[in-house]
Amino acid sequence: MIRKLLLAAAFLLGSIPALAVNPDEVLSDPVLEARARALSAQLRCMVCQNQSIDDSNAELARDLRLLVRERIASGDSDEAVIDYVVSRYGEFVLLKPRLKPETLLLWGAPIVVFLGGAVAMVLFVRRRSGQAVGEPLTADEKAALERIVGTDRPDGGAGAQ
Repeated sequence: MIRKLLLAAAFLLGSIPALAVNPDEVLSDPVLEARARALSAQLRCMVCQNQSIDDSNAELARDLRLLVRERIASGDSDEAVIDYVVSRYGEFVLLKPRLKPETLLLWGAPIVVFLGGAVAMVLFVRRRSGQAVGEPLTADEKAALERIVGTDRPDGGAGAQ
């Protein structure tokens, strides 16, 4: 019974995401540490590029985590810390870029792609429905169709009409 409980506990603890923050990086004030964690979750690891610096084990991510904590400990606001990091590494360091004239295309691209897809679907459906309601076959076309269909039938085209 105890083995089952320990196994279940190990399984549950193993499913918790591991953060890369080392114990020597943690600030002594829990409020400041919570701010540091929140800011670190918003900043991209420049090595991994698809992880926040809070999740990355890269040396540069560690340096950025320490920089964020240093700035917070010196009294900077959250916005001042973000502005400082962006001034050094550019907008790419933000996992969620700011809405500015330079990033309008980035923010607007999903809307443009969605609208373009919707227009393409409407045009496709209209074109397909227009083909189904075409002009009736002429007598020559009907005769040609009967010859084609009649030669492919195993009974020589003498099916029920």
